[in-house]
Amino acid sequence: MGYMLSLILLALLAHATSISCQNILEQRLNIIILAGQSNMAGRGGVANHSVRGIPTWDGDVPPQCQPNPWIFKLSADMAWVEAREPIHADIDAKKTNGIGPGMAFANAVLSKDPNFGLVGLVPCAIGGTNLSQWQKGGFLYEQLVKRAQMALRSGGAYKAMLWYQGETDTIYKQDVELYQGRLKRFFNDLRSDLQAPRLPIFQVVLASGQGRYTEEVREAQLKIELPNVENVDAMGLPLEPDGLHLTTPAQVRLGDMLAHAFLHFQPNPLNTNHSPPIFVPYFFIIAQVFWMVISFS
Repeated sequence: MGYMLSLILLALLAHATSISCQNILEQRLNIIILAGQSNMAGRGGVANHSVRGIPTWDGDVPPQCQPNPWIFKLSADMAWVEAREPIHADIDAKKTNGIGPGMAFANAVLSKDPNFGLVGLVPCAIGGTNLSQWQKGGFLYEQLVKRAQMALRSGGAYKAMLWYQGETDTIYKQDVELYQGRLKRFFNDLRSDLQAPRLPIFQVVLASGQGRYTEEVREAQLKIELPNVENVDAMGLPLEPDGLHLTTPAQVRLGDMLAHAFLHFQPNPLNTNHSPPIFVPYFFIIAQVFWMVISFS
């Protein structure tokens, strides 16, 4: 009976260990979703230097955006790889990408909170996109959900979405009038589909626009009234010569601003993306062992 009892105890120990390891694995990656249009994808250092007017990136990566062994990104083919600039190169693949706020944000978070753990960036931004294209059912929305869900399944927990969009919506008055309603619907649908009803969202308020209604879109962004949505105002940050995209130093500054907002944010109590850890009371384990021992006696 002693041998049988030892086997039973080992089996129980192995089961308990697997549960513990699974919980640890789920907490390994702090998932940060990056979404929006070109200023989130990154155009820092991108300019038309060639004779044919084709945008090129100057290749300058500031210290705040350098690779870090604690920072990963989900690639276009759904694999975790070392994050390095430009991190949207394989996502916003039809455009020339440069420096965005993602790497500066991640490095700033790790610098200010060394115990934060691994960062898993999920880049999803596409340049030149209207908010109507991010509505549920559209390609951009469904791709964002697909990538975020894949990141979660591979081990991790949603921590936030960084959202920077709206420059394209400044062109037509109809888009301005519909902007706030579309934005609320997008945030609510996304939280619902990710099963993260209180997912912290850090929205960058426009620094520029492609049309005449920049102030109106900014007002709609600033007046968004949803829980756990924080605004980070980019107005006044330096722009590239095109008057639309943030420069590399501006993107570094924005990343730091987002990190500050993220680390000082006080969300409502939430469990955004997975069930509570499995807890098996000791008395239950002892009772099960006792019952098995009696059964084999």
